[in-house]
Amino acid sequence: MSTLLSPLREFFRKGDLLLLSLCLIASGFGLLLIFSATQYTKDGPLRYIAVQGMAIVLGVVAYMLLTFVDVQLFVEKNWKLLLAFNIIFILLLLTPLGTDNNSGNLNWLDIPGFPVDIQPNEIVKLPFILLLALQISKIQEREQDISSLPSILQIGGHTVFMLGLVAAVCGDMGMCVVYAFIFIFMAWSAGVKVRWFVLVGGGIVLLALILWLFVLPETSLWTDYRIMRFRVVFDHDLDPLGRGYQQARSILAIGSGRLFGQGYLQGTQTQALNSDALPARHTDFIFAVCGEELGLIGCLVLLLILSLIVLRCLWNSRQASSPFAAYVCTGMGCMLMTQIVLNVGMCLYVLPVMGLTLPFISYGGSSIITLFTAMGIVSSVKAKALPSWLKDRNQ
Repeated sequence: MSTLLSPLREFFRKGDLLLLSLCLIASGFGLLLIFSATQYTKDGPLRYIAVQGMAIVLGVVAYMLLTFVDVQLFVEKNWKLLLAFNIIFILLLLTPLGTDNNSGNLNWLDIPGFPVDIQPNEIVKLPFILLLALQISKIQEREQDISSLPSILQIGGHTVFMLGLVAAVCGDMGMCVVYAFIFIFMAWSAGVKVRWFVLVGGGIVLLALILWLFVLPETSLWTDYRIMRFRVVFDHDLDPLGRGYQQARSILAIGSGRLFGQGYLQGTQTQALNSDALPARHTDFIFAVCGEELGLIGCLVLLLILSLIVLRCLWNSRQASSPFAAYVCTGMGCMLMTQIVLNVGMCLYVLPVMGLTLPFISYGGSSIITLFTAMGIVSSVKAKALPSWLKDRNQ
């Protein structure tokens, strides 16, 4: 018995209990919203709650175990395996196991006998962050300028490769945007000069404007569903019953909730069974469920909890014992922040639909386990943080 209790005592002494508590509070909030959003289903919400609850339990176990792992040592010794894992795991989607679940994106692995589908591009984000952090820290250890062209080509090439792989195999542009912003924030925190972001970002914007104004309107691509997702954001009346339908229902649901909401389990669109129902209410548009049933107050509470998780990741990056650990925490925090902003922006009809879930809130076993795993890595950084007296001496 004492053998079992010893690791637990060590976890409670060194692990990031505040971060774990915030994650559990957010996940509990998510369970309440999922329960309400799945009342309409034929079998009721119990299956969804059971799957989500089991994923949370497994996630907490992963969080606790990873707290004791020396992540930097593991990545340094196994970076080739991690890179191979990323490539092979994504390529598995091209096998008969790959499925799009009627979403249009080849995102899931349907493994016979496994209770839930697995989303590789969700899981691969974590090794990507670890490998990118290792690249940046090794460049700096060699006292090489992180803003030099060879350095930018090295870290940028890794990112472009992963973006291309996800885009080519999955066709998931939303996930590609998340990978891109992870790179931007990690590179910026490492000291990459602003001129690189201006140069590359300006080039992308200029190219997009040229395509938008002069090339696409002359081709059939102008009405492609991906382009239409952007067009309806700028003109809500363009296709209200087609590509703009989901977001039109979402903004209507959020607006109808006003300050305090229509009441839990009482949302008009959340509980509807007809054509007036809120689409994807337990996944992509769960924020709209919160807005309709719990109102502005509920949305602000939800965003506050998620913001505290992001801030805790960034705080841990400031306390890290090595640059690698700091970049890992930064990457994890920025991953969460990007998904939160994109999902909420999508629900508020100010950003296009990207198929991204709201971290810790939306239904999804792969997502929940991945998020708790990511936070477990952050907890391991906190467990190995430098003592204050040594940190002060190094400044």
